[in-house]
Formats: sequence, structure tokens, C-alpha cells
Amino acid sequence: MVYRGILDDHRIVAIKRSKKVDERQKDEFINEIIVLSQINHRHIVRLLGCCLELDVPMLVYEYISNGSLFDVLHPEHHASPLPLQARLTIAEQAAEALAYLHSATNRSIIHGDVKPHNILLDNDLSAKVSDFGTSQLVPMDEDDFMMFVQGTFGVVLLELITGKKAIYADDAWEKRSLTTSFLVMMKEQRLRDILDDRMVGEGGEQLLGEVAVIAKECLSVKGEERPSMKEVAERLHSLRRFRRQPREEYDLGEIELVKAEDTRRCTETDTSGYHILDSSTLLNNVDAGR
Repeated sequence: MVYRGILDDHRIVAIKRSKKVDERQKDEFINEIIVLSQINHRHIVRLLGCCLELDVPMLVYEYISNGSLFDVLHPEHHASPLPLQARLTIAEQAAEALAYLHSATNRSIIHGDVKPHNILLDNDLSAKVSDFGTSQLVPMDEDDFMMFVQGTFGVVLLELITGKKAIYADDAWEKRSLTTSFLVMMKEQRLRDILDDRMVGEGGEQLLGEVAVIAKECLSVKGEERPSMKEVAERLHSLRRFRRQPREEYDLGEIELVKAEDTRRCTETDTSGYHILDSSTLLNNVDAGR
């Protein structure tokens, strides 16, 4: 459960609080503290503090106002689509964050749960990777590390270029795996059939095809065939620059995401939404535990 709170210095923060208390949940919270205490990157959500003295542990994060990438890609109500240039930028920024986790710290960090729900978007649609409860610290050499990393970022790329969920309903309303459908389309040279028509309409079919190649490589079963996240970030950067268009304006107001000024209680239970924390006592305890 994630709440929105205000500290004594008037900073708006996100407070992650477990709905239930068990050893597994506590271990995930402690693991998240250990991981986030070692990293500092502009595209990774910042941990501001924690409180482990209460019956239910809590973590305090910077508040990211525009919800998650999942919210924007798959809104509950009709909204204008996220422009292609913005999608490329978000993909590049998320890849940069993961590359940092994999190589820029003393011990490589495997996020463990990379998906659109865990990529948050701030006011200018900059990406912030979040939710490190299942992350792992792995002191491995480069070859072993590439075997260990799973290709989940490839699925994120697929959602960006197709506009479909990882498990989606086809025209007959049957559930399909996006990864399986994509690989079949690639093999049959029918990629166009699964691409987001709105992005193709922006004149991006060739560019989407290039991103699809990266996604396919990320999804490779063999670890040695998957590109490093550093390489992925560099290739996405090159594609974004090649497009040479200014980032389009995108009206997030058309999507009913939780804003900083909202006072409504949300129903989401992950980092794609914030609940309103209305207990000043609880906030004081959190602030004291930072």
C-alpha cells in the first residue's frame, strides 16, 4: 500500500506501508532499504527515510506525481496516446537506470521486477525506476552476470511499441502473451500487425522496427545473446536522436492519475497510485524514524 503524505517541512512524500506483516514482507522492506541506500541516480526513485519501529514497517520516498508508465500506456478512460518521442525517452531513461544498477555500484544489483508498474513518471515525464523489494545484490563477473539477468526489460519495450499489456486480449477476447505473439510475428515477418497503429501513424514504423530488434535481443533465452543494459541505453539514445524531433506536448490531465493535489483515496495497491495518509501521528513517527 502506498500513501501520499506531507512532512513537517511541507515536502510531499510517498509512504510505502505493508498491508500485512509477515517475515517475507519484512525481508522485502529491509532488502529495499539495503539496496536503495547504496544507489543514487536521477532515474531511480529516492528513498528519503524509513520507520521500522512500528508494528508495520514503512518506507518514505520522494513523491512522483504522474503515476506509473502502466497508467499512461493503459489508461482506464480514453486519453491521448503517449507520443513516440516520449516513449523512446522513457525507455532510454529506464535503461540508463538499470545499466547503473548493473555496473556502477560496488555490487551489481538485479532489480528483479522490471515492468511498467514500477517505472514512475514525474512532472516532465522523466522515468524513475521503483520497487526494489525483490532486488538482489550479486557479486559476479561480467559473463556470469549476463547469464543471471532476465530479459524483462524486453517486455517493457514491447508494451511501449505495441500499446498492449504483457497479457492482453486479442480480437476474440482470448488472453494472449505479448511476448509469444511478438516472437511469432517477428518470425513470420508480420511485425506491423502487432505495432501500435497510433505510433506508426506518427511516421515511426521503421524506428519501431529498430526498437523491436532490441526487444527481441533482450528476450533471448540465452543470457550471452542478450545485450547489456548499457548497450540497450546507448542504442535507444541513438534512435531517439535519429528521430530529431522535439518532445511532443502530452496532456496528462486527460488521464485520471493521482496528482499531488488529489485528496481522493485510491484503490491501487502498488506504486502506480498513492493513498492519502491522514494520520499526523503516523507522519510524525515516520519523520522521526528517518
